Amino acid sequence: MIDPQAVLRKLFDVAVQRAMPIHNTARYLPTPPDPAKGRTVVLGAGKAAGAMAQAIEALWPLSAPLSGLVVTRYGHIPPRLTAIAERIQVVQASHPVPDAAGVQAAEQILQLTQGLTAQDLVLCLISGGGSALLTLPAIGMSLQDKQDINRQLLACGANIAEMNCVRKHLSRIKGGRLAAACAPARVVTLAISDVPGDDPSIIASGPTVGDASTCADALAILKRYAISVAPGVLQALEQGAWETPKPDEKVFVGHELHMIATPQESLEAAAQWARAQGLNAYILSDEMEGESREVAKVHAAMARAVARGQGAFQKPCVLLSGGETTVTLKPKEKGALAGRGGRAGEFCLGLAQALQGQERVWAIAADTDGIDGVEDNAGALVTPDTLLRAKALGLKLHDHLQRNDAYTFFQALNDLVVSGPTFTNVNDFRAILIL
Repeated sequence: MIDPQAVLRKLFDVAVQRAMPIHNTARYLPTPPDPAKGRTVVLGAGKAAGAMAQAIEALWPLSAPLSGLVVTRYGHIPPRLTAIAERIQVVQASHPVPDAAGVQAAEQILQLTQGLTAQDLVLCLISGGGSALLTLPAIGMSLQDKQDINRQLLACGANIAEMNCVRKHLSRIKGGRLAAACAPARVVTLAISDVPGDDPSIIASGPTVGDASTCADALAILKRYAISVAPGVLQALEQGAWETPKPDEKVFVGHELHMIATPQESLEAAAQWARAQGLNAYILSDEMEGESREVAKVHAAMARAVARGQGAFQKPCVLLSGGETTVTLKPKEKGALAGRGGRAGEFCLGLAQALQGQERVWAIAADTDGIDGVEDNAGALVTPDTLLRAKALGLKLHDHLQRNDAYTFFQALNDLVVSGPTFTNVNDFRAILIL
């Protein structure tokens, strides 16, 4: 007999395992330079940076010199994979709002690019979260300015491409600037995608990739979402003073980029496991965007149709999707309780509301990095009796949704998904099981 919640959790675990750097790195490693002529320097940033660095150390020839520094989120340094002495330094900083540790890490990374030659190899390890972790404000900006803008972007409902367009133009290291600093060395970037469409210029704000967007684009986004910025920032963007290196510039010639893990690959791994259990598996898309609660309504409509035996999907089945939804935070009324939770939890609230207790439908939504927003959970589960159990506890789903308070709701139901940091990141994972 199928245990629906166990099946959903296994699907999440399978998706995460598919994205682990140790399983995906070896085939993309370049040949080390001749030790007599050049060296290999590893630089990187992101939630998976610690695990990526460990994979490099485990796979890199002991006879080949290796050094470098990567920055990851606090608490995201994985246990040691091997007994090999650490050659790549792993430091920690704040995410999603940057801090001084991130600034220091970015400065150290730029220092390590000094004196590189054409005989040297730079391995850049890039994953989601790098935009906040690799923080080096543009000349004339303060860390406080960056923090204020970041907080507003996170709350306004802007999608990841829009947020990272702004971040690139307010930085001295993102938007291709790290690759420019590495010249004339050869640069090979290994990336784990956490963005819809796997655009490398968006992942961690593309520190090693030419940027086709402009200061004017960044300015338009700030105006679209009514983001408050300092007059100096506004002036610099209006004048194009912080323009990024463009994709056709010579500095990127000869560089390589390999996508070692993607959302689609993780969804396919989950689908394969589901089919092995006798379930039909359908991947809706790995590029879903939009407000979490609205995306949930669409998923619920499909699930209800399948449960009624309508449409192209045949039960028993699982509907899988990925991407990056957004949450527009509601202004808090004076004296109101502060909401807790992230995109995955908000999706689950919206899904439970739209499913209305539909029989034989269960669901999970979780962030593959193991952290939904800034809480200690990856996401949450929805069951056919979610609404009944909530009512018995006096929980009003609508109220929790209004104040973006998914964490408290699902915590009371004991339906939080808590995995701890996974040390990788291919963004949102959603599975709806219909029996």
